[in-house]
Amino acid sequence: MTGGSTRGGGSAAGEGSAAAGAGAPPGEPPGGRRALVVWGIGVSVYFVAVIFRTSLGVAGLDAADRFGVNASALSTFSILQLLVYAGMQIPVGLLVDRLGTKKVLGIGIVLFTVGQLGFALSPSYGMALASRALLGCGDAMTFISVLRLGGRWFPARRGPLVGQLAGLAGMAGNLVSTLVLARLLHGMGWTAAFGGSALAGVVVFVLLLLFLKDHPEGHEPDRVPHRGAAYVRGQIAASWREPGTRLGMWVHFTTQFPAMVFLLLWGMPFLVEAQGLSRTEAGELLTLVVLSNMVFGLVYGQLIARRHGARMPLVLGTVGATALLWAATLAHPAETAPMWLLVVLCTVLGACGPASMIGFDFSRPVNPPERQGTASGITNMGGFIASMTTLFAVGVLLDATGGNYGVAFAAVFVLQALGLAQILRLRGRAARRERERLVAARVESVHVPV
Repeated sequence: MTGGSTRGGGSAAGEGSAAAGAGAPPGEPPGGRRALVVWGIGVSVYFVAVIFRTSLGVAGLDAADRFGVNASALSTFSILQLLVYAGMQIPVGLLVDRLGTKKVLGIGIVLFTVGQLGFALSPSYGMALASRALLGCGDAMTFISVLRLGGRWFPARRGPLVGQLAGLAGMAGNLVSTLVLARLLHGMGWTAAFGGSALAGVVVFVLLLLFLKDHPEGHEPDRVPHRGAAYVRGQIAASWREPGTRLGMWVHFTTQFPAMVFLLLWGMPFLVEAQGLSRTEAGELLTLVVLSNMVFGLVYGQLIARRHGARMPLVLGTVGATALLWAATLAHPAETAPMWLLVVLCTVLGACGPASMIGFDFSRPVNPPERQGTASGITNMGGFIASMTTLFAVGVLLDATGGNYGVAFAAVFVLQALGLAQILRLRGRAARRERERLVAARVESVHVPV
């Protein structure tokens, strides 16, 4: 994030520890313990949202039996959820810029909690679809809000690490879904497992009401006049004109979806039906994806915080490694791939989430604070559009080929090729624009009165 409001520099040390305040540039929030607490509450909301979002990933086969649907209809659950999520990203970004984090997160909690409870109680396929759509709407309001919250409470130099840690919390939610919810589902049944998990939404809603604040004292954002539709169009257009915003979107598009599709729906059926594993073995491999993601998130965050130039090599390396491992798995001459290859595949898939977070590190530096929510919304659309497209393609191809997962998962390579072409096209322009913004920010900071 560049620039930022230059107000409040004299009161910065009042928030958090003295050491944290001393390390922050003038006008930037100091971070510190209080920042960690407030941001942690926002992250806990995202954590619960991811549990609800990924709960279908461990219940795909159960959902097919419960509602009596085929592969295409089963994929519609996740497609609709992601369609709503992706479609909400720009409106949510605008809402966050206008209303602030606390209000948008509060609305999100209500929606995704009601959606999860509705999914637990749904007697029919249609009602279950509506519940997943409502859940996707609430889920869409969480991640951008958490990114904005981090930008308001921590110095800009902490942005890449804070973003990766937020993603890490999301993967922890995925881990809970894989390990805990799966056991509850098979031990207690559908309604008790999904209905009981909805209580987590109530808990984080109470924490948000009691403790979350949009920003530290003395660091209120500049008030920007809102002029209806013209203002909205201006925000979106200004964000989109930045090559870094578009590059961030395509990075997110290209890197996120292989693991998202695997974890959200098709990983369990692929490992059980195509690779002949037991549900327990498949669950362990899904858990490996999540654990690998958490490790890669820490490593990527530290690398980018120390060396900004590592962003593009990490993105391209992740895309290449993912394509290579998928190709080796699908083209293996034996009827099923060996376990060691599946383990390596799942380990590499764990890098997809952290790599997608790098997209925000391209869009953040070239957009001013009043456009951060909008720019993040555009960036975040990328991976979910790719995931939604792939979920649909895999379901249709499975039905068309009688369950040939090799053909169905070939859709992964098509979307990777499209995204990679756009990344290579935009990276030069984005780098030049980022350098220009950095120079302008440094010149501006020289003239900030102390």
